[in-house]
Amino acid sequence: MKLVQKFLNKINGLHYPQEYLCLAKESFRQPLYVYLISDNKIIKDISTEHLFTGYSPLIITLYSSSAASKQDLSATIDLVFVDHPCQPNEFLKEKDAIARLSLKIIRKQSAGGLDIFYYEGVHAEHHFLSSFHQYITSLNNRLYNKKTGNVFLHDNLYKQVQIAYSVPRIISLITVSGGQLFNLFPTDLHGPVNDGYYISSLRHEGKACKQVETARRIVISQVNYEAYKTVYALGKNHVQELKSKENFPFGESVSRLFQLPLPKPVLYYRELELADSFNHGIHKLLLYRVLSRQALSQAPATLAHIHNVYATWLHNKGLSGNYLLR
Repeated sequence: MKLVQKFLNKINGLHYPQEYLCLAKESFRQPLYVYLISDNKIIKDISTEHLFTGYSPLIITLYSSSAASKQDLSATIDLVFVDHPCQPNEFLKEKDAIARLSLKIIRKQSAGGLDIFYYEGVHAEHHFLSSFHQYITSLNNRLYNKKTGNVFLHDNLYKQVQIAYSVPRIISLITVSGGQLFNLFPTDLHGPVNDGYYISSLRHEGKACKQVETARRIVISQVNYEAYKTVYALGKNHVQELKSKENFPFGESVSRLFQLPLPKPVLYYRELELADSFNHGIHKLLLYRVLSRQALSQAPATLAHIHNVYATWLHNKGLSGNYLLR
């Protein structure tokens, strides 16, 4: 079987050996534009106004404070990913759509004068790879990604996730405490909806999620991209018990209100208090109030990552990136 897997990896069309490539978000020069569309007409640029909050199923979170924008967010929506700016009411040419996502609404919340809309992925298609190479990557996924402890993404869901990660997603570290014991673990399913509210997503059956629900107060820290190996290594802590402070790469700094220890490579942190939550698929979607936020460094070096299929598409166009390979 290893020979078959090696052969599939050799002909999959992917340029990089790893599925996710780390980078400094601020120095990434080839971001895609994400538009809400209706009948191929551009409605709104949501490139920086959406959150990726779930992968099984795919969950995209949108938010709006204006009545006009709310009217655009119907029960079903379509998103298109393109490599150039478009204007509202412009009709998109079929060839310009590098990727498309169709979604349906699953939940609506209100917080701080905002309406928050949670959408589940229904269907996706993209042109990051040729049809043949997409077939090979899909075959490899079906044959080798059904592992114990691994969340298997069926064919179209796998494409939906690849598209969601064509936008750089910040990987932050969450500090949670239970008295004198702590946990520190990464998340890339999160983001602010405004200055006062924040959303994150955790696997609802995981220990990390239960720790957050019990504590109700966490610190979420953006970290320097140079710490990418350390951050990835902390992924195992999603299923670990709380431990003493010396088990984690904390620095000397603590958060202003909660006095929780901050990770050494912290650039910016928020102190969050749990306000609401609900389950969907394997995820618990957590809505927090932001109680404080502080920048500890002005370095334009926030850790993020993108998917290999988009990085390969860029490479094939002669647009290489400064990726960090683990």
